[in-house]
Amino acid sequence: MSEEIEKIKCLIIGSGPAGYTAAIYASRADLNPVVYTGLKPGGQLTDTTEVDNFPGYPEGTNGPEMMVDFQKQAERFGTDVRFGYATKAEFSKDGRPHKIEIDGSKTVLADTVIISTGATAKWLGLESEERLNGFGVSACAVCDGFFYKGQEVVVVGAGDTAAEEATYLAKLCSKVTMLVRKDYMRASKAMLHRVENTENITVMYNSETDEVLGEKAVEGVRVKNNQTGELSEVPCTGFFVAIGHKPNSDLFVNQLDMDETGYLTTQADSTQTNIEGVFAAGDIQDKIYRQAVTAAGSGCMAALEAERYLAEKGD
Repeated sequence: MSEEIEKIKCLIIGSGPAGYTAAIYASRADLNPVVYTGLKPGGQLTDTTEVDNFPGYPEGTNGPEMMVDFQKQAERFGTDVRFGYATKAEFSKDGRPHKIEIDGSKTVLADTVIISTGATAKWLGLESEERLNGFGVSACAVCDGFFYKGQEVVVVGAGDTAAEEATYLAKLCSKVTMLVRKDYMRASKAMLHRVENTENITVMYNSETDEVLGEKAVEGVRVKNNQTGELSEVPCTGFFVAIGHKPNSDLFVNQLDMDETGYLTTQADSTQTNIEGVFAAGDIQDKIYRQAVTAAGSGCMAALEAERYLAEKGD
């Protein structure tokens, strides 16, 4: 059987806010983009029950519906959205075309590639955590903290991210309890001081989550002291896991420049990677903001840069 090969101008890998926004702009620029959604069409937002901070939704919306709206808008301008995922990438250092294998069986030769594969939140792996995800369990305080105004919440983690999430939530919530697995925090001195100087933050050291409590919504957390084995319960309505994210960049190791944690690095004020004609947008290259609106903005940038790149090449 001969290998199936397709040639396209603009390939977009990933289908979150960055990928679909890139598709909207690329379509309007007549780049005839093809989007491969990945195994989770819509990305992380499909796990978010309520979205109140994205412009254009005055009454709010939910993540899955918003991603359907993004997809419909991209398709209205001619984007070809396909379910499938990239299984191999061979980027040409001398320029186009770039060779991308899809689903292990098809080869796409693309003049430009926009990578928007995102990042995946790290979880504790508890059944109750998974069951209540979106019903009190979250991995983003900035996204969901508003819903817990005046309430008590728990943050799991010991690094800068956890400290930032806790201090952010402390401005909204009546009490924030941090669960730290060891007898110290890994956060920077500055962030540690900020936590210590915030009156409504309590830090429980040598503490691990034994179970998230509640049937239909979070009602509390059962905590185990890993030194004594003692169990205790912390009442809360929100449970925020802040132990980091893993960028979905394994496919691009040894080809694209990335930092020590795997986030793709791009040129200053650009989405251009170290390979000509290959761009990165959204959470795959953003470990600071990680918001839907900033991902969408970088998707716009990537499409505009892809258009300019092709124009300079005479296409």
